[in-house]
Amino acid sequence: MGSFIGIDLGTTFSALARIDETGRPVIVHNSDGQNLMPSCVEVENSETVHVGSEARQAFGLGSENAAGRFKRKMGTSEVYKLAGQRFTPTDLSALVLQKLVNDACLTIGDIEEVVVTIPANFANDAREATLQAARKAGLNIKYIINEPTAAALGYLDRENLNLQGIYAVYDLGGGTFDISIIRVEKHEVEVLCSSGVHDLGGMDFDKKLREIVARKYKEIATDELEPEDYTNLEAEGDKKSLSDRNKITTRVNRTAIDITRQEFEEAISSLVTQAELLCESTIEEAGLKVSNIREVLCAGGSTRVPIVRESIKRMFGRDPICSVNVDEVVALGAALYAAYKGNRSKLSDAQKERIDRLNVSECANKYYGTIALERDMSGQPKAMNSILIEKNSKIPCSVTKSYFTGYENQTAVACSVTECSDNETDPRFVTIRANAELDLPPGRPAGQEIEVTFSYDANQIMRCSFVDVETQEERKLELRLATLEDSVETDINKFTVE
Repeated sequence: MGSFIGIDLGTTFSALARIDETGRPVIVHNSDGQNLMPSCVEVENSETVHVGSEARQAFGLGSENAAGRFKRKMGTSEVYKLAGQRFTPTDLSALVLQKLVNDACLTIGDIEEVVVTIPANFANDAREATLQAARKAGLNIKYIINEPTAAALGYLDRENLNLQGIYAVYDLGGGTFDISIIRVEKHEVEVLCSSGVHDLGGMDFDKKLREIVARKYKEIATDELEPEDYTNLEAEGDKKSLSDRNKITTRVNRTAIDITRQEFEEAISSLVTQAELLCESTIEEAGLKVSNIREVLCAGGSTRVPIVRESIKRMFGRDPICSVNVDEVVALGAALYAAYKGNRSKLSDAQKERIDRLNVSECANKYYGTIALERDMSGQPKAMNSILIEKNSKIPCSVTKSYFTGYENQTAVACSVTECSDNETDPRFVTIRANAELDLPPGRPAGQEIEVTFSYDANQIMRCSFVDVETQEERKLELRLATLEDSVETDINKFTVE
């Protein structure tokens, strides 16, 4: 019987969990005997790559052949040049996934199905890039899940918590911040609202700490601090030490530099405030008040930073719940989701009994629409962004809306798919995710019906259809990375992953 696994593909560290014989999710150790694996890749030559701890050391020391923290670039055209070869963030993520799975197979055998997690704030192209990375790694993947939702499942599995009511999931990891408001009824999880910040996480805290050290080093040594003098890894280590101590001393080129927790907290206070403001707006967007939130569930290693926990307590009026390992809870929940969405006939009776009681309901994380001519307040036709899928709509969902040609003898219709975080009508302030044309026959009067259907699936991937009702001619669009395959210049399958 194959294993159902969940993978938390993190910015700084990744983890893999499986469903055990009783239906409980458990973390699977990697080849180093650790629960977490650094999300770093080092290219040795044209045949060998190192993934994990060794690659992390190389990345921390500034090696030109190592890369890390590439999760933030998922779905972009970013290219990393390592050892004379070119890698996209999708390639590098695929290598991380491949290493995780290769290590896991040594102890758990065959893998039946896989779920990989993504930040709730990920745009559609980054979601598709994550799916593509999993497929490149040779994984049988059908579903992805938002990280806060996975974390909620991880907490829900801990029966001693007896979750019931409305909760906030506060997920602050190495690279991103997500806040989800969920409703739990027995073993059902309903996501009411999700928001996030793409560039807010532990690596931003590290950057602030490096700025403190650079300033103090210049004051003491009267010299500029070079990147290799105080690395990302050293900053990360000092940050963790400041979570346990009020003051530390770090050494840079034989120069002792004192850093206090207060200095560090002052430096990152604007980032913490940014998270607070997003929490407030998300609760309001859900139509709730802070008093409606029963508890706050923490996920992500950066929630261990004292000022973050103090911020949560100040906002919500109670200490956050961190009773599940915040580094592992997302992977644990993803494993449950893999079994929940997978082939139940492959589960044992004990596994089935535990999984069958689960029910998960997600919501759309953005507004999706199309550019159409609509009349403004003066009655004049004007290009407007017309929303079809509302943010926080329950998914999967499908919406159909009719539009009409604007003038006589119109021979084409512009078919666009827009994405925005707010209910925006001005096309200047939305992102156009896809664009094409639907050809129309000439010689027709204005007012011909064009039927537009947007369908949002369980992976939060949008598929759109534009149909000329009279002729039934159709133009289909999917929010996918059209250039993803073309941009990948390196075949990851040629490498031995160590």
